[in-house]
Amino acid sequence: MMRKMTEVGKLKEGRFIIIDDEPCRIVGFFSSAPKKDGHAEVKVGAIGIFDSQKRSMICPASTKVWVPIIERGSAQVLAVVANNAQLMDLTTYETFELPIPMTLRGEVREGVEVEYIQALGRRKIERVKS
Repeated sequence: MMRKMTEVGKLKEGRFIIIDDEPCRIVGFFSSAPKKDGHAEVKVGAIGIFDSQKRSMICPASTKVWVPIIERGSAQVLAVVANNAQLMDLTTYETFELPIPMTLRGEVREGVEVEYIQALGRRKIERVKS
């Protein structure tokens, strides 16, 4: 599992965080002024990369959290069977199968090059390269 630890206060919108063991992209980041105890509170709003679920967390800015290490890769579509695409990584020549996202169902065809995202041992087709 590729992940690292960082402080919540150092994160920004558009970055990634692990909430409830799910890698998420941060879509909202709000911090308050320091309270009487000297800690600023941070509210993080995020959307899951793989399940598109909204998640949030509220904690002091100095809290340590896990951040996933996101890897991107390119692959060529070898075959399309129902709603799955058989892909071959263009760097390692590894073949694997991934479900085609609803938004890309008409665009993913045999011979097309796609970009996929990999985090915490899971993969997802991100976009079709043009």
